[in-house]
Amino acid sequence: MNWDWDKLQEKKKKQQKQPPRPQRPFFEDDDEPQEEPRARRQPPRGNGGGDGFRLPSLGNGGRIVAWGVAAVIGLWLLSGIYIVNPDEVGVVMRFGKYDRTVGPGPHYALPMPVETVFKPQVSRVLRAEISGGNRFARRGGEPVANGIDMLTGDENIVNVQFSVQYRIQDPVLYLFNVLNPTEMVRSAAEAAMREVIGNNKIEAVITDGKLQIQNDAAVLLQSLLDSYGAGISVIAVQFQGVVPPPEVSAAFNDVTNARENKNRFINQAEAYRNELLPKARGEAAAILNEANAYKATRVNRAQGDAARFEALLEQYRQAPKVTEQRLYYEAMEDILRNATDKVLLDAGAAGKMLPYMALPELRQDPQKMEKR
Repeated sequence: MNWDWDKLQEKKKKQQKQPPRPQRPFFEDDDEPQEEPRARRQPPRGNGGGDGFRLPSLGNGGRIVAWGVAAVIGLWLLSGIYIVNPDEVGVVMRFGKYDRTVGPGPHYALPMPVETVFKPQVSRVLRAEISGGNRFARRGGEPVANGIDMLTGDENIVNVQFSVQYRIQDPVLYLFNVLNPTEMVRSAAEAAMREVIGNNKIEAVITDGKLQIQNDAAVLLQSLLDSYGAGISVIAVQFQGVVPPPEVSAAFNDVTNARENKNRFINQAEAYRNELLPKARGEAAAILNEANAYKATRVNRAQGDAARFEALLEQYRQAPKVTEQRLYYEAMEDILRNATDKVLLDAGAAGKMLPYMALPELRQDPQKMEKR
């Protein structure tokens, strides 16, 4: 026992000579001389050192809060999944600046406020109506089209109402280069139409020059939009209504009706000509063909008769009597070939018989002749 006491005193002296250790929570077994079994020692917590500071446990409430924060972060990250339809393109902005353009299909972008996705419909045909406000208004008690009054090249006024069909060509320019694309299209279309109508006379605007004016306005509008960098492609410009001022509308209606009647009469005359000329050409061709055929037939027959006569003349020169007798027989054969009810008698027999000729109706009905 004295030996153990001495060893314990020496150990304490050595510990007093060593520098002090960092403070840590007090444990009951710190002054025990022997080492505690491993099964009873608690694992170190905190920074990993056996003598370091250990954090206190969060408990059940802290774990629920941690899981809630993790779920919110996960939902926030999943909100960046988006789908672009076949008629759309996806334009992605990162911190308010254009970053990329994606095609149709599923995609991922960092959730707001990091990245923002716009999906303009680039395949859809958009339409802008250019008018004076309401579709129709009343002027002097009569309904008239409420369009825009424009000045023509011959210093007349027309009321014009039209529409513009367009498509998004460059989605980046369409979204970020123009503040209000629809209003800009309306303003540019009105300016283009005023310029085109100002270069034409009122008759062309109201009657037969509408198609050319529409095409010229579409070309001019496209050039204006390109100069603005709007990213828009113009498809067509179409008139909805073009009417003259009400003071002269009756005179213009008369002129329009006269032009329509003129065109109708011209079309009818052309239709009659197209029907008559081919028929006359066909009849003329048929007559010419018949005349050529008759000519060829007559020529060939005359040539044949001449050749036959020359051959007969040669035979007649060689044997006149024989040829004359043969010609007589041939002529009688031709005459009597189709004769009916004929009897040939010599001169002696014919003088001894009583001439008799049956009536035509008895010849056709022998039964009546028998009854008599």
